[in-house]
Amino acid sequence: METIIVLDFGGQYCHLISRRIRDAGVFSEVLPNDVSVDELKKIKGLKGIVLSGGAASVYDKDSPKCDKEILNIGIPILGICYGHQLISFLEKGKVKSGESGEYGLTEMNLNVTSKSESELVKGLKQKQMVWMNHRDIVEALPAGYIVVASTKHSPVAIFENKKNKIFGVQFHPEVTHTENGQKLIENFVFNICKAKKEWDVSNYAEQIKKEIKKELGNKRAIIGLSGGIDSSTAAVLISQVIGDNLVAVYVDTGLMRYKETEFIRQAFESFDFKLRIVDAGKQFFKALKGITEPEEKRKIIGKTFIDVFEKAAKEENAEFLIQGTIYSDRIESGITKHSATIKSHHNVGGLPKDMKLKVYEPLRDLYKDEVRKLAKQLGIPDELVNRHVFPGPGLGVRILGEVTPEKADIVRRASHIIEEELKKQGWYDKVWMAFGVLLPIKSVGVQGDERSYKFPLVVRIVESQDAMTATYVKMPHKVLEIISTRITNEIKEINRVVYDITNKPPATMEWE
Repeated sequence: METIIVLDFGGQYCHLISRRIRDAGVFSEVLPNDVSVDELKKIKGLKGIVLSGGAASVYDKDSPKCDKEILNIGIPILGICYGHQLISFLEKGKVKSGESGEYGLTEMNLNVTSKSESELVKGLKQKQMVWMNHRDIVEALPAGYIVVASTKHSPVAIFENKKNKIFGVQFHPEVTHTENGQKLIENFVFNICKAKKEWDVSNYAEQIKKEIKKELGNKRAIIGLSGGIDSSTAAVLISQVIGDNLVAVYVDTGLMRYKETEFIRQAFESFDFKLRIVDAGKQFFKALKGITEPEEKRKIIGKTFIDVFEKAAKEENAEFLIQGTIYSDRIESGITKHSATIKSHHNVGGLPKDMKLKVYEPLRDLYKDEVRKLAKQLGIPDELVNRHVFPGPGLGVRILGEVTPEKADIVRRASHIIEEELKKQGWYDKVWMAFGVLLPIKSVGVQGDERSYKFPLVVRIVESQDAMTATYVKMPHKVLEIISTRITNEIKEINRVVYDITNKPPATMEWE
């Protein structure tokens, strides 16, 4: 099968590049930045190489590099952001820190002459919005390279060496915010690399099952079943391979959705695996008592989960803990050599180092929308496939400050009202996730002709494709007013509702 390789220089969107290439119908995988030229040459069907973004500066001594000979093996190469700068650096161009950084949407202008000649920008508009995330810029190009596009702060936003089929883009075409970003990626994959469409996510199910058989064999395993699509899909895949050797463990942490335990009982009663429900709310609240720092909360939740799972595993004589971890969880937790830790996901960065169970993550290389496609292929009901995303640490990351049962109940009821109204107004299936966030402050209000001093609640509603980037939803004010009125009327502890209009980045999906 023909392949495009992505070299990982630590960028948050590295794996997303590979995802976009697979979306186009060509297989792609991520390899470390220091892979040797000889190893690359051994890959059957190698059609192109992409150098990912990264957080470092190419001129720093310890910044990640690749073998310069990769540029000379005769295979088309595309550098993105850091990769764009690295190509220039390796080829003796000049990279420096810009006078002003570029973060977010930026207008890019194509060079008219280059537009008519460059295969990379074929079909793109003369002016379009691209998503930037950098301060360093390519100031001077190496010999043999030309400028294809520029922005206000990046004189070289796109370059190419037509003879050697080497290209660089300063922006991120892989994120959905970049206009015609997928078109540019497909131009590289099909027009330049001449790759064939041979890949589909359905191929991945069989590949994962083969891996499951190899990893688990006849050993017993438990899976942390949250009711979300990731763990549900992982449970179905695993059970299809090891059957009765899988036990699904749902842990009611006291930080779950409204009437979630009842939903879990009903939703999974017909599945072909044993379901255990563990009421561990008191245990989680005790562990979180007095804790306010977000990373510490996440790690405590992760450790407490493992304590519960290890006890269940001992009772079930299980050797493995299966988790529905997906790629966005892993990259934000800083799992690659050069990637930064944004937040420790409870089932990745939050895992204790001394745990006894072996962890296996069958969905670790997939994004949320890919998991949903896989779930539909496996016959998982729509009520699970189309559920809004819910964080592994639950309401613990939607309560700023100390987590208590009382505060969890407030957020749970408020989030239920938000989702209920979105369903009534026909918005639920149009957005990625919608929830409430409780702030550790109080504000003055007036209710029943009396002064009130109560909590404000933040409503957050976002749309996304893969959780790596997101935009706030421009909800009709009428719908927001209905939500606000219901929350302040039905939840006595709240007297003010505000709406979060921040995208990701600079914010994250959750508040902690």
